[in-house]
Amino acid sequence: MTRIIAGAAGSLSLEVPESGTRPTSDRVRESVFGSLDASGAIAGARVLDLYAGSGALGLEALSRGAASVDLVEKSPRAASVIERNAGRVRHAVGGAYRVHRTAADAYLAAPHEPYELVFIDPPYDLGEDDLAQTLRLLVPSLAPDAIVVAERAARSPEPALPAGLTLARHRRYGDTAIWWLRCAPSVADADDHPRDESQSR
Repeated sequence: MTRIIAGAAGSLSLEVPESGTRPTSDRVRESVFGSLDASGAIAGARVLDLYAGSGALGLEALSRGAASVDLVEKSPRAASVIERNAGRVRHAVGGAYRVHRTAADAYLAAPHEPYELVFIDPPYDLGEDDLAQTLRLLVPSLAPDAIVVAERAARSPEPALPAGLTLARHRRYGDTAIWWLRCAPSVADADDHPRDESQSR
């Protein structure tokens, strides 16, 4: 089991699929969402959770005031878990959600209304070329000031970014790395070099 950390559904328990997924730890989610809350990136946002697993990332955003969340998961068993978790969260907070039982790239191949906040938490064994392809397909579905939060193993290289995305910062939590990506136009006057906030614990 895992839980919603904060917001209207705070402390609500969530199911985790028995196998095939790797839930983001509470410590990592707490840090990521603390930063997102501080920057005003969640309230009213349209959110996309790719490789959703239990749905914990997208549903955490819904609990904290996101307008809607699309949860994409190709595993039928995991998608059923997401449906149950999302029903519990919606009962507590309202908000709109949709669960899409399909692969991430297949979902992104179709046109979508722009998302302001995207979570990408693929299996650590997903190849870097495959991740680069997913990011390339994602770009047309992003709002101009969108934030993309990608989770990888700490040993993974920096993601290969397509035109339209730029690296804003990188932080490591033990064996987990979080890469913060932004649409290129929104960071045109930012520092030339992203901040590395690596932590060794």
